[in-house]
Amino acid sequence: MFENIKILFHQGKQYIPDLTTAKVPGIFRGRPIIHNDVQVDEQLLVDLCPTGAIQKNPLSIDLGKCVFCGECAFAAPEKIKFTTDFKISSNERERLIVREGDDRPIQLNPQLIRKEISRCFSGSLKLRQVSAGGDNSCELELNACGNVNFDMGRFGIEFVASPRHADGIVITGPISENMAEPLQICYDAIPEPKIIILAGTDAISGGIFADSPALNRNFLNKYKIDLFVPGNPIHPLTFIHGILELIGRIK
Repeated sequence: MFENIKILFHQGKQYIPDLTTAKVPGIFRGRPIIHNDVQVDEQLLVDLCPTGAIQKNPLSIDLGKCVFCGECAFAAPEKIKFTTDFKISSNERERLIVREGDDRPIQLNPQLIRKEISRCFSGSLKLRQVSAGGDNSCELELNACGNVNFDMGRFGIEFVASPRHADGIVITGPISENMAEPLQICYDAIPEPKIIILAGTDAISGGIFADSPALNRNFLNKYKIDLFVPGNPIHPLTFIHGILELIGRIK
Protein backbone atom coordinates (compact mmCIF):
# COMPACT_ATOMS: atom_id res chain seq x y z
CA MET A 1 0.00 0.00 0.00
CA PHE A 2 2.85 2.37 0.84
CA GLU A 3 4.36 1.77 -2.61
CA ASN A 4 1.05 2.75 -4.23
CA ILE A 5 0.89 5.91 -2.14
CA LYS A 6 4.47 6.71 -3.13
CA ILE A 7 3.64 6.34 -6.82
CA LEU A 8 0.55 8.53 -6.42
CA PHE A 9 2.62 11.18 -4.63
CA HIS A 10 5.34 11.32 -7.31
CA GLN A 11 3.27 10.80 -10.46
CA GLY A 12 -0.13 12.16 -9.51
CA LYS A 13 -3.34 10.56 -10.68
CA GLN A 14 -2.83 8.31 -13.68
CA TYR A 15 -6.32 8.77 -15.01
CA ILE A 16 -7.93 11.87 -16.55
CA PRO A 17 -11.03 12.79 -14.52
CA ASP A 18 -12.63 15.02 -17.18
CA LEU A 19 -11.73 14.22 -20.78
CA THR A 20 -13.56 17.28 -22.11
CA THR A 21 -11.28 19.72 -20.29
CA ALA A 22 -8.03 17.72 -20.47
CA LYS A 23 -4.82 19.41 -21.55
CA VAL A 24 -2.28 17.81 -23.88
CA PRO A 25 1.48 18.51 -24.03
CA GLY A 26 2.73 21.47 -26.05
CA ILE A 27 4.41 19.20 -28.61
CA PHE A 28 1.00 17.91 -29.70
CA ARG A 29 -0.26 19.27 -33.04
CA GLY A 30 -4.00 19.80 -33.04
CA ARG A 31 -6.25 22.31 -34.79
CA PRO A 32 -4.15 24.77 -36.83
CA ILE A 33 -4.65 28.52 -37.05
CA ILE A 34 -3.87 30.38 -40.28
CA HIS A 35 -3.35 34.10 -39.66
CA ASN A 36 -4.73 36.35 -42.40
CA ASP A 37 -2.60 39.39 -41.47
CA VAL A 38 0.67 37.74 -42.53
CA GLN A 39 1.70 37.50 -46.18
CA VAL A 40 3.69 34.48 -47.37
CA ASP A 41 4.41 32.60 -50.56
CA GLU A 42 1.28 30.43 -50.59
CA GLN A 43 2.46 28.35 -53.54
CA LEU A 44 5.55 27.39 -51.55
CA LEU A 45 3.33 25.98 -48.81
CA VAL A 46 1.14 24.18 -51.34
CA ASP A 47 4.19 22.54 -52.92
CA LEU A 48 5.59 21.67 -49.50
CA CYS A 49 2.59 19.58 -48.38
CA PRO A 50 3.12 15.86 -49.15
CA THR A 51 -0.61 15.03 -49.33
CA GLY A 52 -2.11 18.11 -50.98
CA ALA A 53 -3.81 19.18 -47.77
CA ILE A 54 -2.90 22.84 -48.32
CA GLN A 55 -4.76 24.94 -50.88
CA LYS A 56 -4.53 28.65 -51.67
CA ASN A 57 -6.95 31.49 -52.41
CA PRO A 58 -7.76 31.45 -49.56
CA LEU A 59 -5.04 29.49 -47.83
CA SER A 60 -6.52 26.43 -46.14
CA ILE A 61 -5.52 23.14 -44.54
CA ASP A 62 -7.67 20.04 -44.95
CA LEU A 63 -7.29 18.05 -41.74
CA GLY A 64 -8.74 15.03 -43.52
CA LYS A 65 -5.60 14.99 -45.68
CA CYS A 66 -3.10 16.53 -43.27
CA VAL A 67 -0.49 14.20 -41.78
CA PHE A 68 0.37 16.80 -39.11
CA CYS A 69 4.04 16.77 -40.06
CA GLY A 70 4.25 20.47 -39.22
CA GLU A 71 6.43 21.36 -42.20
CA CYS A 72 4.11 24.22 -43.18
CA ALA A 73 4.37 25.72 -39.70
CA PHE A 74 8.16 25.34 -39.76
CA ALA A 75 8.33 27.13 -43.13
CA ALA A 76 5.94 29.94 -42.14
CA PRO A 77 5.74 30.07 -38.33
CA GLU A 78 4.12 33.52 -38.31
CA LYS A 79 1.44 32.39 -40.75
CA ILE A 80 0.53 28.89 -39.51
CA LYS A 81 0.45 27.66 -35.95
CA PHE A 82 -0.72 24.27 -34.69
CA THR A 83 -2.57 24.58 -31.39
CA THR A 84 -3.08 21.86 -28.78
CA ASP A 85 -6.83 21.77 -29.44
CA PHE A 86 -7.58 18.06 -29.80
CA LYS A 87 -11.33 18.53 -30.40
CA ILE A 88 -11.12 18.21 -34.17
CA SER A 89 -13.57 15.39 -34.96
CA SER A 90 -16.62 16.13 -37.08
CA ASN A 91 -19.45 14.37 -38.87
CA GLU A 92 -19.22 16.74 -41.82
CA ARG A 93 -16.23 16.40 -44.13
CA GLU A 94 -16.26 20.09 -45.06
CA ARG A 95 -15.77 21.12 -41.43
CA LEU A 96 -12.32 19.53 -41.41
CA ILE A 97 -11.05 22.29 -43.70
CA VAL A 98 -9.45 25.13 -41.70
CA ARG A 99 -9.34 28.36 -43.67
CA GLU A 100 -7.26 31.51 -43.33
CA GLY A 101 -8.53 33.80 -40.59
CA ASP A 102 -10.96 31.21 -39.21
CA ASP A 103 -10.25 30.46 -35.56
CA ARG A 104 -13.54 28.73 -34.79
CA PRO A 105 -13.46 25.31 -33.06
CA ILE A 106 -14.28 22.24 -35.12
CA GLN A 107 -17.60 20.73 -34.11
CA LEU A 108 -20.16 18.21 -35.24
CA ASN A 109 -23.14 19.33 -37.28
CA PRO A 110 -26.14 18.40 -35.10
CA GLN A 111 -28.43 18.39 -38.13
CA LEU A 112 -26.51 15.47 -39.64
CA ILE A 113 -26.58 13.20 -36.57
CA ARG A 114 -29.13 10.44 -37.07
CA LYS A 115 -31.75 10.39 -34.31
CA GLU A 116 -31.35 6.67 -33.74
CA ILE A 117 -27.71 7.16 -32.71
CA SER A 118 -28.46 9.00 -29.47
CA ARG A 119 -31.58 6.91 -28.91
CA CYS A 120 -29.79 3.57 -29.17
CA PHE A 121 -26.16 4.25 -28.23
CA SER A 122 -26.05 7.08 -25.67
CA GLY A 123 -25.67 4.63 -22.78
CA SER A 124 -23.60 1.91 -24.42
CA LEU A 125 -21.66 1.67 -27.67
CA LYS A 126 -19.75 -1.40 -28.86
CA LEU A 127 -17.39 -0.97 -31.79
CA ARG A 128 -15.57 -3.33 -34.13
CA GLN A 129 -12.26 -1.98 -35.37
CA VAL A 130 -11.02 -2.94 -38.85
CA SER A 131 -7.46 -2.20 -39.91
CA ALA A 132 -7.94 -1.83 -43.65
CA GLY A 133 -4.29 -1.66 -44.62
CA GLY A 134 -3.26 0.51 -41.66
CA ASP A 135 0.26 0.90 -40.31
CA ASN A 136 -0.72 0.13 -36.69
CA SER A 137 -0.24 3.72 -35.47
CA CYS A 138 -3.95 4.56 -35.26
CA GLU A 139 -4.64 1.03 -34.09
CA LEU A 140 -2.27 1.51 -31.15
CA GLU A 141 -3.96 4.79 -30.22
CA LEU A 142 -7.36 3.13 -30.31
CA ASN A 143 -6.04 0.49 -27.92
CA ALA A 144 -4.84 3.31 -25.66
CA CYS A 145 -8.41 4.64 -25.44
CA GLY A 146 -9.16 1.85 -22.99
CA ASN A 147 -6.11 2.24 -20.76
CA VAL A 148 -6.10 3.73 -17.27
CA ASN A 149 -5.43 7.26 -18.52
CA PHE A 150 -8.42 7.66 -20.81
CA ASP A 151 -10.68 4.81 -19.63
CA MET A 152 -13.16 4.98 -22.51
CA GLY A 153 -15.07 2.13 -20.91
CA ARG A 154 -16.38 4.46 -18.18
CA PHE A 155 -18.76 5.83 -20.85
CA GLY A 156 -19.89 2.39 -21.94
CA ILE A 157 -17.79 2.60 -25.13
CA GLU A 158 -15.78 -0.54 -25.84
CA PHE A 159 -14.23 -2.52 -28.68
CA VAL A 160 -15.55 -6.02 -29.28
CA ALA A 161 -14.09 -9.00 -31.10
CA SER A 162 -17.06 -9.83 -33.32
CA PRO A 163 -19.04 -7.54 -35.64
CA ARG A 164 -22.18 -9.41 -34.58
CA HIS A 165 -21.70 -7.97 -31.09
CA ALA A 166 -20.98 -4.46 -32.40
CA ASP A 167 -23.04 -1.33 -32.93
CA GLY A 168 -20.65 0.20 -35.41
CA ILE A 169 -17.38 -0.08 -37.26
CA VAL A 170 -14.16 1.92 -36.84
CA ILE A 171 -12.01 1.92 -39.97
CA THR A 172 -8.29 2.64 -39.91
CA GLY A 173 -5.97 2.57 -42.89
CA PRO A 174 -6.52 3.64 -46.51
CA ILE A 175 -8.54 0.49 -47.42
CA SER A 176 -6.31 -1.67 -49.56
CA GLU A 177 -7.68 -3.84 -52.35
CA ASN A 178 -7.15 -6.96 -50.27
CA MET A 179 -9.12 -5.50 -47.34
CA ALA A 180 -12.08 -4.15 -49.31
CA GLU A 181 -14.06 -7.39 -49.25
CA PRO A 182 -13.31 -8.28 -45.58
CA LEU A 183 -14.37 -4.75 -44.64
CA GLN A 184 -17.68 -5.18 -46.47
CA ILE A 185 -18.26 -8.58 -44.84
CA CYS A 186 -17.59 -7.11 -41.41
CA TYR A 187 -19.96 -4.20 -42.00
CA ASP A 188 -22.73 -6.47 -43.27
CA ALA A 189 -22.48 -8.60 -40.11
CA ILE A 190 -23.23 -5.65 -37.81
CA PRO A 191 -26.93 -5.38 -36.93
CA GLU A 192 -28.95 -2.25 -37.71
CA PRO A 193 -28.76 0.56 -36.82
CA LYS A 194 -25.02 0.84 -37.20
CA ILE A 195 -22.50 3.63 -37.46
CA ILE A 196 -19.30 4.14 -39.46
CA ILE A 197 -16.30 5.96 -38.04
CA LEU A 198 -13.17 6.82 -40.04
CA ALA A 199 -10.16 7.10 -37.74
CA GLY A 200 -7.04 8.76 -39.06
CA THR A 201 -5.88 10.57 -42.17
CA ASP A 202 -5.37 7.35 -44.13
CA ALA A 203 -8.96 6.27 -43.58
CA ILE A 204 -10.46 9.69 -44.31
CA SER A 205 -8.60 10.53 -47.51
CA GLY A 206 -6.02 7.83 -48.20
CA GLY A 207 -3.24 10.01 -46.81
CA ILE A 208 0.08 9.53 -48.56
CA PHE A 209 -1.41 6.49 -50.31
CA ALA A 210 -4.23 8.45 -52.00
CA ASP A 211 -4.69 7.60 -55.70
CA SER A 212 -2.63 4.42 -55.32
CA PRO A 213 -3.82 1.56 -57.54
CA ALA A 214 -3.40 -0.72 -54.52
CA LEU A 215 -6.43 0.88 -52.85
CA ASN A 216 -10.14 0.17 -53.21
CA ARG A 217 -12.17 2.83 -51.40
CA ASN A 218 -15.52 2.12 -53.07
CA PHE A 219 -16.96 1.12 -49.68
CA LEU A 220 -16.93 4.77 -48.59
CA ASN A 221 -19.03 5.81 -51.58
CA LYS A 222 -21.89 3.53 -50.60
CA TYR A 223 -22.59 4.62 -47.03
CA LYS A 224 -22.94 7.73 -44.92
CA ILE A 225 -19.97 8.34 -42.65
CA ASP A 226 -21.07 9.23 -39.13
CA LEU A 227 -17.77 10.52 -37.76
CA PHE A 228 -14.42 11.67 -39.15
CA VAL A 229 -11.53 11.58 -36.65
CA PRO A 230 -8.44 13.35 -38.06
CA GLY A 231 -4.90 12.63 -36.96
CA ASN A 232 -1.80 10.80 -38.08
CA PRO A 233 -2.13 8.97 -35.81
CA ILE A 234 -5.28 10.03 -34.01
CA HIS A 235 -5.15 11.07 -30.37
CA PRO A 236 -7.30 9.07 -27.92
CA LEU A 237 -8.85 12.30 -26.63
CA THR A 238 -9.86 13.28 -30.16
CA PHE A 239 -11.50 9.91 -30.71
CA ILE A 240 -13.33 9.75 -27.38
CA HIS A 241 -14.50 13.36 -27.48
CA GLY A 242 -15.82 12.91 -31.02
CA ILE A 243 -17.82 9.82 -30.08
CA LEU A 244 -19.24 11.47 -26.95
CA GLU A 245 -20.48 14.32 -29.13
CA LEU A 246 -21.89 11.90 -31.68
CA ILE A 247 -23.93 9.89 -29.19
CA GLY A 248 -25.13 12.98 -27.35
CA ARG A 249 -23.20 12.55 -24.10
CA ILE A 250 -21.72 16.06 -24.44
CA LYS A 251 -23.04 19.08 -26.32
